[in-house]
Formats: sequence, structure tokens, C-alpha cells
Amino acid sequence: MAKRSYRLLEPTVRLTSVVFSSPHSGQAYPWSFLRKTVLDDRAIRSSEDAFVDQLFDGAPALGAPLLAADVPRAFVDLNRSADELDPAVIDGVKGTTHNPRVSSGLGVIPRVVANGRAIYRGKLELAEAKARLADHWHPYHAALQAELDTAKDMFGAAVLIDCHSMPHEAIDAISGDTKTWPEVVLGDRFGAACAPDIISRIEAAFQRAGLRVARNAPFAGAYVTQAYGRPSRNQHAVQVEIDRSLYMDEATIQPNENFDTFKRQITQAVAEIIEIGRVAQPLAAE
Repeated sequence: MAKRSYRLLEPTVRLTSVVFSSPHSGQAYPWSFLRKTVLDDRAIRSSEDAFVDQLFDGAPALGAPLLAADVPRAFVDLNRSADELDPAVIDGVKGTTHNPRVSSGLGVIPRVVANGRAIYRGKLELAEAKARLADHWHPYHAALQAELDTAKDMFGAAVLIDCHSMPHEAIDAISGDTKTWPEVVLGDRFGAACAPDIISRIEAAFQRAGLRVARNAPFAGAYVTQAYGRPSRNQHAVQVEIDRSLYMDEATIQPNENFDTFKRQITQAVAEIIEIGRVAQPLAAE
């Protein structure tokens, strides 16, 4: 059976420099992996950005590509660097790391899922880890860079919208007033990954769709934003984190009764964000 890494949903006619990606929504769990994990079927999915690819799948009809992972985050994390290998779960990885993501078990081959629950009873062989990277990580990132290169060739710039979801508890703790809880958190690495005018327009698009928006707290962007956000080269990247409780039941990992209504809000924001990239000249790179 062919290995499933990603789906590329392309527009009939490309109308914008904006590219959407969803690296954590994959659900194609290899049977060999499910036999190896100590977690049940629901627990192993707790790190997924479940249904995020569906929330943003209106983008191709509006003129922008959507790259969506099929490989699940618990198997290989596409929002980590390929060298973020965890010696606590991969046999043969030398030395210790000062990388907080790896130390917490959230390297490119994760050791844990949500709430620190261990995925495996023992360690994986280094050869298996490298095979996962070769089969899934590298193809996904090659496809993503190709889409950004196409955008730059056609429009003089590329704007990557890196789409994620966050557990409600992640924002529950940052404010005691429910009226001020952000529903969407935009991460641009505190200005390093995206020009100010572009992220301001992205923020306004979500706000006009009726959503409360915050920047960089509690999430400022991880590997994808850091690696692909190059404003000086007219390549911008913004991480979008959406409160899962707005559209799904986090306990059962099923869409809730608000899913269709919320998806229309997201599609409204997507349409406005796509307009940012409807230019023939490079965007400002302050």
C-alpha cells in the first residue's frame, strides 16, 4: 500500500500568493504503529488538529492551494525540524538536547501525546525514525516549499497560512474573563516571520468573521513559521491556532453542532485573506 503523507488540493485557477497548510490534521495511522503504541484509539488522536483541514478546505475554490497532512502527528510531527530527535524515545540518538520541545517529548518523532501520555513502552530504532522522515517529513516539506516557490514565481511573493487548533484549556488559563478569551491566536514569531501590514490584514479578516484574535500568546509559531517566514525575501508565514471547542467535542474528537456555522466563519476569513495575495508585485517586507 502506498504511503500517505499529504493531499494537495489545488485551485482550478491560482489567483493569489497565499498558500494554506495543515500539518497536524492527518489521520492515516499505520497499522504497524497502532500495534506498537500503548495508547487506545482515542488517546493516540489527542494531539491531532482534527478537522482543521476541513475547516480550510474552501480555499481551493477561492483560488488558493491547501496542503493537508495525511500522516498523523503522533507518528511524525511535520511542524518540527527533522533534526529534533529525542534520545529518550529513539535508540542510537547521541547526546542530550537543550531543545524544550524535544525535552518535553514533542520532537519530530513524538514520545508523548497530549497531557504527557507516553506513546510507546520502549524505544524505536534510529533506522525506523529515519524511515519515517524519508517517507513523510521530507515529501511534505518538499511539496510545501514547491507551493511557496510557485507563488513567488507567479505573484512575486508568498504568504503561508499554517493552520492549527489548540485545546480550549490552553487559553482557559491565560484569562479569567471568558469575554476576553482569544478564539484565534496568530503567531508570527513576534514579527520575525511576517511583515506587519500582512499580519494586520490577516488579523482583521478573522475579526470581521466575528472571532476574537490575539497574537503570539500562548503560541508564537513553531518550526514551520520559523523555517518558512522570510519577510526580507517576500516569503511570509503566520501560524493560526483555533480554539477546538468552537467546532468539536474535544473528549470524543467529533464535530459538534456548531461545526458548519463555524466553518462558514472560517471560509469568510479565508476569502478575505486570499485577497491579500491578489497582487502582481511583491508585497511590502518591512
